Amino acid sequence: MQYTRIYADDMGESHFEEVDILLTDKGMVGALSAAFMVKNLIFRENKATYDWDFHTAPARQFIILLDGEIEITTSLGEVRRFGAGNVLLVEDVTGKGHKTKNISIQERRSIFIEL
Repeated sequence: MQYTRIYADDMGESHFEEVDILLTDKGMVGALSAAFMVKNLIFRENKATYDWDFHTAPARQFIILLDGEIEITTSLGEVRRFGAGNVLLVEDVTGKGHKTKNISIQERRSIFIEL
């Protein structure tokens, strides 16, 4: 299992990184990761026209996309698309930030889990 991390380097530039989640076989309940300590869990809906220019993340948080499709652009111009089921860890709470916009013209739902 993986998630995509968005982070800022020492120069304030934002980057993507794929992170593998270590899972341990726990028998009948399946393979589990180590626990993450969380601060808040927030449900979110975005309008179909969502298109936010460069911004930093409001907090270090996981974002779980429930539906729709988004495009994220880093400050260096790298572009990636994410859809339902993708998990992001946004950590660029400082620096130049990233852009986010809806690709599919529909309302989009997601869950934010602040760490």
